[in-house]
Amino acid sequence: MKYYLKLSFTFLLAFVFMTSCSDSSSNDEVLEEVVDDVTDDDATNDDDIDITGLLALFDGTGLSYEISGEYVIFTTIDVPNHGSPYWDQSNELFEAYNGTNADFNLNPNSIEEQNIVFTIPLKPVAADTNEPTRLGPIGISRNGVVFFNQYAGPNNQPLTAEVNSFDQGAGHPTGTDTYHYHVEPLFLTTTFGSDAFLGLLADGFPVYGPVENNEAVTNDDLDDFHGHTNATAEFPSGIYHYHITDADPYLNGNGYYGTPGNISQ
Repeated sequence: MKYYLKLSFTFLLAFVFMTSCSDSSSNDEVLEEVVDDVTDDDATNDDDIDITGLLALFDGTGLSYEISGEYVIFTTIDVPNHGSPYWDQSNELFEAYNGTNADFNLNPNSIEEQNIVFTIPLKPVAADTNEPTRLGPIGISRNGVVFFNQYAGPNNQPLTAEVNSFDQGAGHPTGTDTYHYHVEPLFLTTTFGSDAFLGLLADGFPVYGPVENNEAVTNDDLDDFHGHTNATAEFPSGIYHYHITDADPYLNGNGYYGTPGNISQ
């Protein structure tokens, strides 16, 4: 975005000097307006981003947050607020698998409460050096369940086999009983819409569903980090954001677009 603004700025300057050399006071006024416009657009797309307004959208079992300086600190017990066969059968949310995958195979793990803490910047910016995501939590969904990247542990394996253990909400627990989403969290998109805000990655940039402007988002629409800058319902002036898609890497590509905060569990 900055590149295009600067390029436009250059052409505007050239136009002013070529067409208005005879009136220096008029030139000064036009130049001042051009500089103000470019500066304002840059600020809208970078310096003024603040995700504080998204925090009210987070609501889940055992999920809380507090603001500390320029960071938000989320604490989650990381349990879904929807049915799953991974709940203990005595739990009111236990629900036998009723999804659409004919190859569903229950894995041997179960949903257990965790203690996961994210410290996430409230004013995310693009990183000078992009960090890769790790195995384990890389972000938090709006219902408190954590996001994982596109790999299965322990050696960054494709999700080809693991996908058959995803429950009807499209999540599952690991060997440490950490429930998580790798792909579109179907409970959330069914509840809030396929174009809805779904959560945050650890760098503070938001995650949205697989639809934008009434059209399905594909990997070809996104950059190497699986995101792009565009207007959203919460940020009509535009913000960089990630999208869930139906093809690998699903949520995140080659790392964080911004600088991630701290994750502990």
